[in-house]
Amino acid sequence: MKTLRHILVFFAGAVLCSCKTVDHDAPARAAMAAAICSEQPGNYFIGRRMYKKDYKMWGWVREPGQPWKTSKLVMLNEQSRLAPDRVRGTLGDDNNHEYRLQGRFTGKTVYEPASDRFYPEFQLTACEVLNTQPPPIYLDKRQENPEIRIIMAPVH
Repeated sequence: MKTLRHILVFFAGAVLCSCKTVDHDAPARAAMAAAICSEQPGNYFIGRRMYKKDYKMWGWVREPGQPWKTSKLVMLNEQSRLAPDRVRGTLGDDNNHEYRLQGRFTGKTVYEPASDRFYPEFQLTACEVLNTQPPPIYLDKRQENPEIRIIMAPVH
């Protein structure tokens, strides 16, 4: 009986050790990291829209030349300018699009009830679409699905 237990533990360990997570998006992320390094410094931000049906935050905002892992998930202050999808009346149709943003962090935080968290407020003054199909910034593709209630930070 003891020998059988040892054999089962050995095989379970062998199976678990043989499992390997493969990041199929690694080449695209490497190209994206190189492109980020070549961004011109300036008084602007890069934003990645993250639309979630049940949440009200806008998406991730980072400084030019900085990796996505330094970005902040923000609530958008639209008093100066409406978000692009709201202007069109098509809430969330720009999920995962990348933008060049003009504006500023106000220094305030805004409560988002569905996630029960506070997020920094970003006051938008202008924006332009950079890419409607940018490389992935998350390890899990489910993060891009508006129906799934998960919030994962960018990894790169």
